[in-house]
This record gives sequence, structure tokens and C-alpha cells, in this order.
Amino acid sequence: MDSPRSPKETVLITGGGGYFGFRLGCALNQKGLRVILFDVSSPAHTIPEGVKFIRGDIRLLADVERAFEDADVTCVFHIASYGMSGREQLNRSRIEDVNVGGTDNVLQACRSRGVPRLVYTSTFNVIFGGQVIRNGDESLPYLPLHLHPDHYSRTKSVAEKKVLEANGTALARRAGVLRTCALRPAGIYGPGEQRHLPRIVSYLEKGLFRFVYGDPKSLVEFVHVDNLVQAHILASEALKADKGHVASGQPYFISDGRPVNNFEFFRPLVEGLGYKFPSVRLPLPLIYFFAFLTEMAYFLLGRLYNFQPFLTRTEVYKTAVTHYFSLEKAKKELGYEAQPFDLQEVVEWFKAHGHGRSPGRQDSEFSLVWYGLLVSLLIIAVLTWLPPSVILSL
Repeated sequence: MDSPRSPKETVLITGGGGYFGFRLGCALNQKGLRVILFDVSSPAHTIPEGVKFIRGDIRLLADVERAFEDADVTCVFHIASYGMSGREQLNRSRIEDVNVGGTDNVLQACRSRGVPRLVYTSTFNVIFGGQVIRNGDESLPYLPLHLHPDHYSRTKSVAEKKVLEANGTALARRAGVLRTCALRPAGIYGPGEQRHLPRIVSYLEKGLFRFVYGDPKSLVEFVHVDNLVQAHILASEALKADKGHVASGQPYFISDGRPVNNFEFFRPLVEGLGYKFPSVRLPLPLIYFFAFLTEMAYFLLGRLYNFQPFLTRTEVYKTAVTHYFSLEKAKKELGYEAQPFDLQEVVEWFKAHGHGRSPGRQDSEFSLVWYGLLVSLLIIAVLTWLPPSVILSL
């Protein structure tokens, strides 16, 4: 007589309709787990058998609790967030509601529903706010909230603290306590990524990628989506008793472990799609002030025309100021080992979806207009940035 099979473990992923959440869900499903994806928007791809999608708003506690109905969830991966980049970064009220209020709802649901494990997807930004960091580790203090240049980073810091402070709190429906940990990833990339890479490609296609900025020796980090998936699965396992709850209450930096200049990282994408890599390099203070003007323009005109700001001040810092972190804690405690990836698969994905410059193709009138507007804003930034005595002498 066959021995009875152990029931499948069920996990819930907030933000499961997004690029990373869906990728994580598919990986967990392939490992034999039941997966619930919870999000306001459904995934862009076909949902595989064994994966359930529940539509709901993380800002509403009733929606969050509904995602746990009829399921004995043993681990929550809390990925959902708002305001990471672009115009979303300027919507302070929604950022607060999703990142802080949504996290409060998830923590309450975990305690009331007896969920023993929670893995929170945080960010480098809870530590970084424009200061140079070389090979930093988890002993670094949180950046004081008033020093964060954007509300997304500020609220992610608040939410991470809430998650880690909730470690060890009693569960309502079963014996034991809630075990939590936080992963702090670098910028995510991979084929099909829908936040950062399409924006870069759109700038290429509009003829706006005409310059780089900052010190060419500045170094930042990225993480391939599959490395981040690996880290989350390992973190979930490291919250279990058979691993000694080693990750309980702990934060971890996660990246590919290869610091690189931001613009050089994207060179294979630019040139792989047939575009010329810019040779003009502008000073960082000028671009930062230009980003400030862009944000002001959005605040003044955004209600009339919801355009995408070319750059925000936080994006300038994140792309041009050296900040990278040690992976030693993640390697030692989680068993994390970053696998090597490059941008070739990303280039091929964009080509397969109709992107890439044809030989001899000229800039369109649309791109030239945008380029003219960009140059005009840069000139305004230069004139505003220069001392009055210099301007009067021109």
C-alpha cells in the first residue's frame, strides 16, 4: 500500500501579477507548491495550472483577507509596491497607501490567518540616499527618513522596519510565531521586464538618449530576475525550523555581485538594438538640477497632461552615484549564489517584439521635437545653475 502523500504547501504572492511576482510564482509552481497570485492587475502571460490569480487591492484589508480564504497559506512573499520610478515616484499619497498601508494589511492578515513565514521584497534604497557606499553590508544603519530624496524609498524603509519588527509575534490560528525577513535587491533586469527597460528603449526610439552623465568610474549593481527568484525561495526556506530559522528577523542585500558603471551596463542593449552609444558626458550637478526642473514641470502640468518625466532626482542618484553591497551574509545564511547573466537575452527579446533600429533609419520629426525640448530644458538648467555674474557676462 502506498504511503499517503504530504499535502502541497500553499504560498501567496502580493504583486503577483507583475513581472517579478509572476516569475517567482511560476518557479514555485514548478517546485510543486500551490501558488496564489494577488494583484490589482492580472499577469500579462497565461497563468499555468496550479497557480490561482485573485484580483484585489492591497490598500483594502478586506481584499487582502479574501486572498487567504479557503487556503492554508504557509508563506507570503510581499512584493507589491508603488512609486519606484518615473511619474509614479511623484504620487506621494498612493505611495504611502500601498507601501505602508498595504504592508500593515499584509502583516495583520498573516497574524490573523496563522501564516508562519513572510518574505518582504525591500530595496537598496532603505540604506542609500545619494551617499557613496562601497561594499556596504547589513550592519549599516537605515538612512534617516528626512534624508530620503523620494517618498518611495522613505516608505519602503518604514515598511521594512514594520516587517522585521513583526518577527516573533504570536499567530492567531495556530501555535507558533510569525517569522519574517527582508530582501534588498538592486535594480531588476531580464527579458520581458516591464518597468525600466521599456522606458530606456523608448528614449532610444525617440532619439532622446544623446548623453550620459556623472563619473565614468561610478559603480552600481543590478540583479537578474532569476537570481532574485532564487534568493526569495532560499529566504523562505531559511525561515523554517529545519534551517534553524536562520533568516528570522534579518535583512539581506541581493544582486548579481558585479558592480558596474550604470551606462556601461546598458551599452550592449543600446548597441545591440542598432543605436549609437552617446559620447557626450554631462556633469552630475547639472543633470540633478535638470531633474529637479523636470519634477517641477510635472507638478505644474501633470494634471493637464500626465507625461513621463525624463528623469527624477532619485533616478539621477541611483544611476550615477557609487553604491554597491556585499553578498556575504546572503551567501552564508541563505546559500545564495548569483548566476552569471548578460543583456543578450534582453536584446533578443526586444528584437522579437519589433524593436531595434533599421540601418540608415533617420530620426523622425517627433524625436527631433523631443530632442529640441530636451536641449531647451538643459539650457534653462545651465542658465539657472550658473552664478548670476557669469550669466550677465555672457
